[in-house]
Amino acid sequence: MQIIISNSSKEPIYEQITNQIKSSILSGEIQEGEAIPSMRQLAKDLQISVITTKRAYEELEKEGFIYSIVGKGSFVAEQNLEIIREKKLKVIEEQLSAVITNSREIGLSLDELHQLLDLLYEE
Repeated sequence: MQIIISNSSKEPIYEQITNQIKSSILSGEIQEGEAIPSMRQLAKDLQISVITTKRAYEELEKEGFIYSIVGKGSFVAEQNLEIIREKKLKVIEEQLSAVITNSREIGLSLDELHQLLDLLYEE
């Protein structure tokens, strides 16, 4: 599992970590039950504060992506594919709502938006 932190991103570092670990879990790169780096090791590898990695791991645990065992570490939790699909659909709906708002603001028609979506989807 490789995590890349961008200092130029508007996204906080803990969210960058959280999103990249989620992506690795959802893509199957890291499997259910597999250990992930300790908070301290990840902080050392990324040259960031342990507090930042702790916050990322707490978010992942709260969302059900990982679980922690005191003295043993953090592990990938079993994933219910239907729940994951619902979470992804919710994110897509939120992003599409923002796209629709932006499109309306610049006067983009629904037909033009469809064309743009078709073009991007094919890439």
